[in-house]
Amino acid sequence: MWEPYKKGFKAYLQLERSLSDNSVEAYLHDVDKLTQYLQLTNNHAGPESLELKVLQGFIQSVAELGMTPTSQARIISGIRSFYKYCLIEQIVSADPSALLEAPKLKRALPDFLSFEEIEKMIAAIDLSKPDGGRNKAILETMYSCGVRVSELIGLKISCLYLDVGFIRVIGKGNKERLVPIGSDAIKYINLYKDSIRVHQPLKEGYQDILFLNKHGRPLSRIMIFYIIKDLAKKAGITKSISPHTFRHSFATHLVEGGADLRAVQEMLGHESITTTEIYTHLDRDYLRSTLNEYHPAFKK
Repeated sequence: MWEPYKKGFKAYLQLERSLSDNSVEAYLHDVDKLTQYLQLTNNHAGPESLELKVLQGFIQSVAELGMTPTSQARIISGIRSFYKYCLIEQIVSADPSALLEAPKLKRALPDFLSFEEIEKMIAAIDLSKPDGGRNKAILETMYSCGVRVSELIGLKISCLYLDVGFIRVIGKGNKERLVPIGSDAIKYINLYKDSIRVHQPLKEGYQDILFLNKHGRPLSRIMIFYIIKDLAKKAGITKSISPHTFRHSFATHLVEGGADLRAVQEMLGHESITTTEIYTHLDRDYLRSTLNEYHPAFKK
């Protein structure tokens, strides 16, 4: 009895909310988990007759399976979105998920690299190898623009406006944004594009993709991960880092430098300012030294 509602929910997510395929699948997966729970507990209720206590029992069962608070919160978000759709379509007259409490989450502060550590990693690139120039352009772009990995590997030559210092990025939900790009990144993109990429074979359909592997195809997310891990090892950096660390570092350095959060939000492509606020984690020494220097009560 839930299948027609799931199909309608899928269409709502795709058409009205313009979500990516991955996001749509994640939301549908959350509703699937709920319907599996209903089957296991022999509950034949449809969305219109499901009560809060049933949803609470479902979340309790998820917690008992050992799912982390983050995963539980993610599922609750999916169920709430489903009921928002049900309200819009008048499938239900009241939302039983409205009072469903998500577990309290500790906001994990992402690891980030200092400017010196990023410089060390870039310096560790072997420019005598064919992929060296490409990798240098990749790292400079990641740090200069704070792009997601998916945005980096999908970056198109036709979306480069290097003469005016911008790139056009296609982010989550196919939303486009213009992001400023620094002079070093521009320099190394041009060097790669004009001196290395021109000598590579190009596979049909990928002529406009900027960063290619030796076979003329786009790089995979995993390949970017390996490049970053290898350079961190060569630079003697022991932090747990990934390509996303460059995005965290970009945002952290901007916020620490006094950048406006709204501007950082725009550059990162965050829908909500609360997502950007995680980057306000200035370290304690920095805060203490700022107080010592500027606050009358701390001055000796």
